[in-house]
Amino acid sequence: MKSIVIVDDHSAFCSHWKEFLESRYPGLTAVETYTDPLRALGALRADIHLLMLDLEMPLMDGRKLLEHAAALGVDRRRVVIASGRDADDLHRLFPHGRCLAVINKQEPAQQAAFLMILDSIMRKP
Repeated sequence: MKSIVIVDDHSAFCSHWKEFLESRYPGLTAVETYTDPLRALGALRADIHLLMLDLEMPLMDGRKLLEHAAALGVDRRRVVIASGRDADDLHRLFPHGRCLAVINKQEPAQQAAFLMILDSIMRKP
């Protein structure tokens, strides 16, 4: 079973993606969600198949959480950063290689690209 961890301070976002992932990949995923990034720290481990992080959260932002996860052995190629910021701004904050992808939460084209990324990563062992 593939482990997915979602960290976003908006519970509706967490619920939506948890339900979506479990229905899109039935029997393949165990999805954990956290609205408090500090509580999520305890869930970070090297065998996470996909880590979805919100960039802007109180207490700890997605950049700091990404660095903590990487220090624990989470593969940066398994981390997606989501934000309401413009995609160009996100790419400046996270240059190529810092994570798998950066996604604007509101842009339909970004969501479509994210679905292709999800399908690709869920096929990987």
